[in-house]
Amino acid sequence: MLAGDRVALAKLMTRVENGTGDVAGIMARIYSRIGRAEKLGVTGPPGAGKSTLVDRLVGKLRGRRERVGVVAIDPSSPFSGGAVLGDRIRMQSHATDPGVFIRSLSTRGRRGGLARATREITHLLDAFGKDRIVIETVGVGQTELDIMELAQTVIVVLVPEAGDTVQVMKAGLLEIAHIFVVNKADREGAARMKTELQTMVQLRPNPGWEIPVLLTEAQADRGIDELVAAIEAHRAHRAAHADERAGEAHREREFLDVLDGELRARLERRIGDESGMLARVRRGEVDPYSATRELLADREALRRLLEDA
Repeated sequence: MLAGDRVALAKLMTRVENGTGDVAGIMARIYSRIGRAEKLGVTGPPGAGKSTLVDRLVGKLRGRRERVGVVAIDPSSPFSGGAVLGDRIRMQSHATDPGVFIRSLSTRGRRGGLARATREITHLLDAFGKDRIVIETVGVGQTELDIMELAQTVIVVLVPEAGDTVQVMKAGLLEIAHIFVVNKADREGAARMKTELQTMVQLRPNPGWEIPVLLTEAQADRGIDELVAAIEAHRAHRAAHADERAGEAHREREFLDVLDGELRARLERRIGDESGMLARVRRGEVDPYSATRELLADREALRRLLEDA
């Protein structure tokens, strides 16, 4: 993969997504090579035209000779657990472009708008040499704000008929958005929606970055140049106001997330074999809280559980 083999990249992504093999070992091997790619998050309610917007955005970035990776987070099939929209029909114009790598991930029921392996997949694309990585989420809601932990620039896509902008505030989008896009701006209500968003942005405490509100018609390729300019402006703003404490906090969160995932995976693999506690909880002989306290007090049982299978 590090030598530029796209097939190897795809195989590593599959291992990481499925959790097969030594995922932590793979990430440790490539970690010194990451940190160069710019990560863009694109989120918004279903039907806002995010995939079409991403398709146009990728085209503009490729016009600048940038190497682009796309991580498209799709809803899970309730039957197979796979990505419902895995074919990414709207992005097929870039499927044969060697400068673009598109990967669909299934949320597999995870809340937060992102698949569990999203961070690791973006790390692989970063190490592969992509200049920009666009992460498109399944949608937003009050619990679906994980994208702000991963992307350096978050683009929130809305449509004129999105409804009362109070819903935008309730969903927490003002807190995560660096750029607002009102897509399908040829529809009635687009100008009103833009004005309301601009008013909301002006009422929030000034974070140092004035959030732009843009009108686009992705289907007609209108407003995308302005979106690229806003992305570049935000990157310049971040470079001028770099905060090492933010980088430290990000690395701390990543460490705790990775540790949580590794511990959970090891426990799930071994608790059924190494302890009768799980069976007792299933039968209702002990409640989950008492079982947890009892297990944590048994150091020998904990040692056996945490040994790598």
